[in-house]
Amino acid sequence: MPISSPLPLSKNSLEGFLERFDYFRDSDLRQIDIVSATLIKITLATQDSARGFDWVTVTFEFNGVIDAKIIEESKLPHVDLSQGITLLYQDEMFAFMVGAYNKLSDTQSSISYIKSTFLKYQEGSF
Repeated sequence: MPISSPLPLSKNSLEGFLERFDYFRDSDLRQIDIVSATLIKITLATQDSARGFDWVTVTFEFNGVIDAKIIEESKLPHVDLSQGITLLYQDEMFAFMVGAYNKLSDTQSSISYIKSTFLKYQEGSF
């Protein structure tokens, strides 16, 4: 059940958003949905500091996908998110990576990544 409608994330709001969810450290990667060649959705279960650290789901919607390396669905429960995720805005694109990274060129080091021109998120119940 959604808690909110999809909201855009901007380059200026990324850091505060990641801090709110502790960079998604120790979260669970629940689902990766390849809607089309240019639209991918990723759902994570995580704790929300804005809600007293209650568990919620956050679904990212990457639109205008330029490049991606996606984990097989059967491997999702085994993905180690102890270092969380990285969301960056560089070179006029958003980048999602599993793990803690600092720059866009680090995507090749991540076990999974997505590069897109637009990024939205939606919160849902656990």
